Amino acid sequence: MNLENISLSLQKGKAKDVKVLVQEALDNNVTPKTILNEGLIKGMGIIGTKFKNNEVFVPEVLVAARAMNAGLEILRPVLVQEGVKPIGKALICTVQGDLHDIGKNLVKIMLEGQGFDCVDLGVDVSADTIVSAIKEHNPNVLCLSALLTTTMDYQKIIIEAIEEAGLRDKVKILVGGAPVTDSFAQKIGADGYSADAASASELAVKIIAG
Repeated sequence: MNLENISLSLQKGKAKDVKVLVQEALDNNVTPKTILNEGLIKGMGIIGTKFKNNEVFVPEVLVAARAMNAGLEILRPVLVQEGVKPIGKALICTVQGDLHDIGKNLVKIMLEGQGFDCVDLGVDVSADTIVSAIKEHNPNVLCLSALLTTTMDYQKIIIEAIEEAGLRDKVKILVGGAPVTDSFAQKIGADGYSADAASASELAVKIIAG
């Protein structure tokens, strides 16, 4: 069974083919972890790199993600059965006052493509909601998106609320969005900044690997 075919079909966004190929691989006794890493995650990683280099754009990323999810539908129950754990858990949202979700959604796709379990809190999310979600989900990473100069300062309010709740050492915080910069991230006490979705997922992997 050629796992390369899974990766290539995923990159082309061929969801039906990915489903068939994942099932075939399972039928041929390829371990679910191998299918996940060598097929789905590898393919999504290539898409992420191409996206970062402007070789593919948002529509291609979205169809590849759909194909990945189609493969995961088949694979997830078997992964659970075999006790294969996600590499980490990520909490993700766009901050209060901001309704943009394309950037957040792309980061979520790339994180899932790296093997993270993602909890998406949506857009216009308050500091209180985030503090509650950290207590409930116990994530390794929190990703905060802000697409407006008027909302980027709310990232700082969120970090302060997490500190006040005594949870700051429990979670790594990554920030991003069009107006956000590395120096701003440092100034507000975030653990990292990324300019694009693919870099964000790579940074999240690095950070939880310590």
